[in-house]
Amino acid sequence: MALFTKKKKPRVCVLGLDGVPYSLIKDFTGRGIMPAMARLIQDGCLQPLKASLPEISAVSWTDFMTGANAGTHGIFGFTDFKPGSYDIRFPNFWDLKCPTFWDRLGEQGKTSIIINQPSTYPARKVNGTLVSGFVALELDKAVYPPSRLAVLKKMGYQIDIDTQRARRNPDFLWEELRHTLSSRQNAFRHFWREHWDYFELVITGTDRLHHFLWNSCANADDPHHPKFLYYYRDVDALIGEIAGLFQRLTGGVEGFFVLSDHGFCGIDQEVYLNAWLEKEGYLKFSVPEPKGLEELAGESVAFALDPNRIYLNAKERFPRGTVAEDQREALKKEISQKLKKLDHCGKKVIRHVFDAREVYSGPCLSQGPDLIAVAEPGFDIKGSWKKKDIFGQTDLQGMHTWEDAFVWSTRPLGNGLAISDLAGFILQHLR
Repeated sequence: MALFTKKKKPRVCVLGLDGVPYSLIKDFTGRGIMPAMARLIQDGCLQPLKASLPEISAVSWTDFMTGANAGTHGIFGFTDFKPGSYDIRFPNFWDLKCPTFWDRLGEQGKTSIIINQPSTYPARKVNGTLVSGFVALELDKAVYPPSRLAVLKKMGYQIDIDTQRARRNPDFLWEELRHTLSSRQNAFRHFWREHWDYFELVITGTDRLHHFLWNSCANADDPHHPKFLYYYRDVDALIGEIAGLFQRLTGGVEGFFVLSDHGFCGIDQEVYLNAWLEKEGYLKFSVPEPKGLEELAGESVAFALDPNRIYLNAKERFPRGTVAEDQREALKKEISQKLKKLDHCGKKVIRHVFDAREVYSGPCLSQGPDLIAVAEPGFDIKGSWKKKDIFGQTDLQGMHTWEDAFVWSTRPLGNGLAISDLAGFILQHLR
């Protein structure tokens, strides 16, 4: 009698490392700091990945979970304009204009468990479990179904670190990083034992560490350098644990992905885009110290939202708009050309200025910015309207980059890979 081995059903597991650069993974695996990740690279394929534009978590993780760009999913940043005004609002998960790929999986009867996914607050219904990540405010509203709350509270689950306190107190930062990483590990171990087809865990402590203590990464004399490496060794141990469990569950690592949502590098100077627009005569305020863009003067033709989005003060869009439709193309070209000539101490500041139509497509295109500026590494663009000087520095040490994210999988996924492309590979594997 012939014996038949039951084929194991396909599963996908994604481990997200927020803000971890491709170049850092190459460095740390090459130096033995991340041996588990090095073993994966030996048996699979590590590829550079382009983040969203802007290169921020709110947009990049939304690109990932929808397989679309902001012109389709409608999330252009952590902040956006209230329709028909200059007032600022904070978009949330209910503002998403298209389904996530786990919504599609749910329609097929497949179960998903998603832990600490940024930009999913407040938690919406999912066929499975969702624990929202940054910028979730209350755990009670960050969990679906609500019946999952009790176990998370019992294990002391923490959504994020206290960033305001941590940026001023490195000792507190290390405590918070250890606690939140332990929270993710405990949640992962608990939910892993349940039924699922798609499992996702995101680590955001890497992003926080890079913002506040990036300089300690490469400088062996920095007092925080050993702790930086120890933290990455702990992250690597978690990678190894998850990869091992997935292999035992499925018989291999096909369907396992490790990825980041953007790259990182050190900051030489912060660049205040609205200060530049004001100096060039494109932006004027009606008061000396404006509290917001609602106090701009009527002759203003352009302004910026954090971090690098430029909007024309269009007549058909804003209440005191000055720019007619037939003026927009020439004005965009003029601003782009001038901005690309910006320099600091002889260094080029802006790598590229994208017309939004080059970046976005879909029904939400008109709701987005007109231009997006991408800086050279080291120049961190900000959208503050309170700064008077174009250049400055704060206590932040690290900045996001567009082109230095990464993805690991068992096989090459193609050239010129963008984070929005990954949803297609996940859905394909789970067919």
